[in-house]
Amino acid sequence: MSDLKPLARTIFEQTLDAVDARRAVRATIAREGKRLLIGDTEIEIGQAAELRVVAFGRAACAMAEGLAEVLEPDFPMEGILAAPSPPPRRIRGLQFFLAGHPAPNEGSFAAARAILDLLVKTDERTTVFFLLSGGGSSLVELPLDSGVSLEEMRELQRTLVNCGGSVDEINVVRKHISAVKGGRMAAAAPAAVKFTLAISDVPPGREFALASGPTLPDSSRVEDAYQVAERYGVTEQLSGALRNCFERRTLRETPKEGDPAFERSQFFLLLDQHKLFHQAHRAAESHGLETICDNSTDNWPLERASDFLLGLLDQHKQANPGLPVAVIADGEVLCRMNGNGLGGRNSAFALYMAQKIEGRPVAMLSAATDGIDGSSPAAGAIADGTTIGRERVAGFDAADFFRRSDSYSFFARLGDAILTGPTGNNLRDLRILIQE
Repeated sequence: MSDLKPLARTIFEQTLDAVDARRAVRATIAREGKRLLIGDTEIEIGQAAELRVVAFGRAACAMAEGLAEVLEPDFPMEGILAAPSPPPRRIRGLQFFLAGHPAPNEGSFAAARAILDLLVKTDERTTVFFLLSGGGSSLVELPLDSGVSLEEMRELQRTLVNCGGSVDEINVVRKHISAVKGGRMAAAAPAAVKFTLAISDVPPGREFALASGPTLPDSSRVEDAYQVAERYGVTEQLSGALRNCFERRTLRETPKEGDPAFERSQFFLLLDQHKLFHQAHRAAESHGLETICDNSTDNWPLERASDFLLGLLDQHKQANPGLPVAVIADGEVLCRMNGNGLGGRNSAFALYMAQKIEGRPVAMLSAATDGIDGSSPAAGAIADGTTIGRERVAGFDAADFFRRSDSYSFFARLGDAILTGPTGNNLRDLRILIQE
């Protein structure tokens, strides 16, 4: 096992294949003639006009393809598909919107209007499939107040991301401004039967944060949104009609638990962190690695996460002398942007780690399961104990690349960037550490 990098790549590729979004949808819905079995619920599909589909998020295209494979050709879909890149093939019956991420664009607004127009025409005979995945908060957006512009919503996004508030606090504000978040999408089709199929990029138990909970009851209150805005000085940084919403306190309450809109609504979690861990662990052990999983480094600064995971690898090796070992971690590390280079948190993590494992029989991979790492065209990067020595021979300075936030360029020159293209999935980042 002298070259561990190919092994780490293989484990990552096998994990991605095992959490395929299309297959996850097909595995969740069983079809027998005109009957669909979803979980413990059985429904009869009558006329095609009674079936609607709303798909948005970074895995939306793959999920929609999976649903089409179950329903077509007898029950063609009609609905909306919003994603940051076009589907590989046209999906019959779905109107596609090229939407914005991480900030909404005109496509995000247009998709939201089309979804609401679709849902308002539903009744008790309609079945709606909502296919949700990460990134949905920006990909489908529309303010409740029609006087609020796209630029004001983009301004709000920038302000909230940089205000210092937690993700939960940011979502409280988003939900009370939006016409589609915080359960309002479900409320737009109050009488319809609604199935939400979700691929989650949020921690387990926090599915209400996925795409800002468009089909789930919202437990936060409008007063909470005002308090968050005051706590972090948000209102003073806004302008126009959006600022007026806070100053005049005209925000409206979101639908809560017990609202009739949720009586015929069910939520199914198809893929999440647990399934990602399980498949990565299974792949690593299939190659003879004594493997443990750890998710404690989620939202840690990358330097602290790197040091912790390397220490955990050392402990695991000491507990298994003479055996090759692996540590699997997931979640998102915090990465400061100090320059205008190309990269993201995964390649930055790998670059920092490369300097820690120099000369050691260790390899590590850090990559985004959606195939997109920050501003780079890669999913992430891979490093081992020879990486720093190789960069010196090539005349590179790893520390300089790290300071300039140009980690992708560093690994691209060495041939160690992980290039997958968009994977059609969106779980969490995955890190694989291996030691002989």
